[in-house]
Amino acid sequence: MADIYDNDRIFFPEDRELRVLGSTEKLAQWRHRNTGPAFIRIGRRIGYHGTDLNAYLNAQRVDPSTEAAQ
Repeated sequence: MADIYDNDRIFFPEDRELRVLGSTEKLAQWRHRNTGPAFIRIGRRIGYHGTDLNAYLNAQRVDPSTEAAQ
């Protein structure tokens, strides 16, 4: 799977690129619940490293050809 996010960049919740994952409120909920992509704390700011975002998205991938028919 191709990377969506630049691996060498830190993304912040207000960055438009993170809208793929959800709203800034959704990201805050995930951080509070310890779910969602890994994040880093830079002082009082929150950042997401591009490699962590790509890893999170790859982990969410579902391949319907390998899913059991129901």
